[in-house]
Formats: sequence, C-alpha cells, structure tokens
Amino acid sequence: MEWLKLFNLKIVEQIKQPIGFEMDLFEQKFQLSMSSKVALLNRITHYIVNRKGKQMRPMFVFLVAKMVSKGEVSERTYRGASVIELIHTATLVHDDVVDDSNRRRGFFSVNALWKNKIAVLVGDFLLSKGLLLSIDNNDFDLLKIISIAVREMSEGELLQIEKARQLDITEAVYYDIIRQKTATLIAACCSLGAASVQPNSHHVETMRYFGELIGMAFQIKDDLFDYGDAQIGKPTGIDIKEQKMTLPLIYVLNKAPKKEKRWLINSIKNHNKDTKRVKEVINFVKDNGGLDYAISKMKTFQKQALSLLSDYPNSEFKNALELMVNYVIDRKK
Repeated sequence: MEWLKLFNLKIVEQIKQPIGFEMDLFEQKFQLSMSSKVALLNRITHYIVNRKGKQMRPMFVFLVAKMVSKGEVSERTYRGASVIELIHTATLVHDDVVDDSNRRRGFFSVNALWKNKIAVLVGDFLLSKGLLLSIDNNDFDLLKIISIAVREMSEGELLQIEKARQLDITEAVYYDIIRQKTATLIAACCSLGAASVQPNSHHVETMRYFGELIGMAFQIKDDLFDYGDAQIGKPTGIDIKEQKMTLPLIYVLNKAPKKEKRWLINSIKNHNKDTKRVKEVINFVKDNGGLDYAISKMKTFQKQALSLLSDYPNSEFKNALELMVNYVIDRKK
C-alpha cells in the first residue's frame, strides 16, 4: 500500500506549501522550546522531535493566522504553535503510559524505551514548558484557549469511559464526546492562529467553530476506518473490541428492533473479544445503513466548515485550508 503513503504525503506537502518558510522556522523554535539542562531530558525530547507526525496542528495555526491577516504572522503565532505542540505531545506521552502502548507513529513510545516513571515525568516537563512559554510572554489569551482545550479533552475521555460501561450513548452524547475528545484541539489551533494576529476579533470565534467542525468530521472518518479494509485503516473491529460506541453503531442500535438490539448489546458487552462475533456485528452495522448515515453526517460537518471559509477573500492560505478540510475526509489512514 505504498501508493497510499505517497498520496497522503503529496496532499500534505500541497497544504504545507504556502507556509513552508514558517513551518521550517517553527521547527527550530519548537526544538529550542523543549531544551533542558538535564541531558536525559534532552535525549528523550530529541527522540520525540525526530519522530514527529504530519504536524497538522501547527499547520492549522499558521494557515489560519495568514488567512485572517492577509499573509502576516507574528512571534505570538510561533509561540502559540509551539505551546499547542508541547501540550499535545505531553498528552500523547501520558496516553501511551495509560494505554500501556509500546508504539507511537510506527516507532517505540517513550514509555517503551525509558519506562513509565520517566515517561510521566517527561509529559509533565513538556506541559510545564508549554505553560511557561505563554506566561513568560504574557500570552494569557492564547494560554486560556489551550487550557480550555486540555480540560475538554480530559472531560471527553472520561465521558466516553463512563458511557462505554453503560452502552447508553445517544447520538447527541456521541457528538459531545468527539467534540471534547478530538475537535476541541483542532478548534484551539484555529482559534489560536486567529488570536495570535487578530486578538479580540470576530475571527477568533469563527475560526474556533471552523476547527471544531473539521475535528468532528475527522473523528467520524476515524470511526469509519473500523469498518473498512484493515490495510488502509486501523485493524477492523478495534473500537468494538474496546467497547467504544461510534456513530455507525449508535445509529443502528437506536433503530434496531428489540431482538437485534439485545443481540448487539450482548455482543459488545460479552463477546467483544470473539473475532467471529465482532465481524457479525460489523456486517450488521453495514447492512443496516450505519456507514451510510455516518458518512452523510461527516459530509455535513465538512460542508459547514467550507461555508465558513467562503466569507474570506481568496488566497493561497484559504485554498490550503479548503484542501485540508477535504483531506480530512478523503484520507486513507
């Protein structure tokens, strides 16, 4: 499936093209923001930086900042992007400890190489670095945006855990979970990008909502991978095995007759490790319109996000953001 990787990389490079200079400079500033007097910490943060992902979050920050300010960015934009990445990286390091995960982006996780205690301390260090970067520069408005996102991400994770035990998630509750768990961080990136160059303007809230809509579409797309070809997504049925209630399943559960509903709930609660039973659940969801419904909702969020961009003048930054919105739902992994 090498062509899929090449497709994804080509699209990402297209999106990044109008902010290539800013992204290169950002990488330098981001590495400096992680520096420490402790050699072990520097070794670990160097490992983290050299195994970075697509860097979609700072890309949102810079593209939004340049779109709303007609091509300008400021030092606040670079600091804001660094803070987002520092705090997001801290949450990922902690997540790997909580999930007992040995891999991150195809490489060994920090906890796999340096054990849990060091991984937790590294996460704490990155979090404090992010907070201090804002405080030391009086970027309190940017810090508030990010702090709200971290709070909501924690609440979303806990809400999902609570509801998974009861299997009583309505569609409205599902949207609350993904808004807090996933969409709030992308919303923060877009809001922060606008606030870094146009503080206290209407752009800050417009771009926050824009990011939220993209985040909602992004998470539904992620949920759909669970029902697709394992070669282009995460392993089929993983969400069901972990008792995560996603939109295709919620839709089918809410419309299924009592007998089928009881079978579905029993399958998820008591037979979620049975590969054959999980495949039967997946097929039932597919056959009863779960995927079609989720795809239609994902496309609704996509259209709403694109409509918010239509109010802005044409520019290469706006074009790149439109490409980003479409990439979110067209991506193959």
